[in-house]
Amino acid sequence: MIAPLFKHDTQINDASLNVIAHMPTASLSTLMANEFALKLSDTDYMRIAVLLAKKSYDEGGCPIGAVIVNNHTKEIVGKGHNTLVQESHPYNHGETSAIRDAGRIDFSQTTLYTSLSPCDVCATLLYMRGFNRVVVGDVSNACGNERLLKEKGIVVDILEDQMGISQYAQFRKEKPNQDLEDWQGLAAISKS
Repeated sequence: MIAPLFKHDTQINDASLNVIAHMPTASLSTLMANEFALKLSDTDYMRIAVLLAKKSYDEGGCPIGAVIVNNHTKEIVGKGHNTLVQESHPYNHGETSAIRDAGRIDFSQTTLYTSLSPCDVCATLLYMRGFNRVVVGDVSNACGNERLLKEKGIVVDILEDQMGISQYAQFRKEKPNQDLEDWQGLAAISKS
């Protein structure tokens, strides 16, 4: 067995978090020792979600990313980014992509970190799958479903990440039609 590269003494910084964001979830155990995962904070998991959002933006997509973490082990069990453009998939948002990556697990034992306030579809999926907690990284560019999630019994924390906020604001300015399509579909562009 190969010893993990990220151990207790490995520095947590944007470079190490970017490696985590880009490595397939199934391979993370070869990268990160449990002791490294236990050092990661909410801020670190949110930064991974933001780095996944950057990955989507760099691919020509909407900058939204999400990470799902086991509340007890602190292990990342799912992650993803918006691929509306890349895969021509209208509801493969950051949250839905991370849920698909995690597979059939008990989501009540997890926290989902999302770089942007969830849309109606994603918020519905979060409470339908029984998530315990959702951490939102940007309510400056979009917000609205945090109250719905709280009403459904989900703990909602706001942990805005300035890099993510700036990144989404830039995207919205550069590609307003793509932003509108992601939130409301192609019909919304025709109407505007």
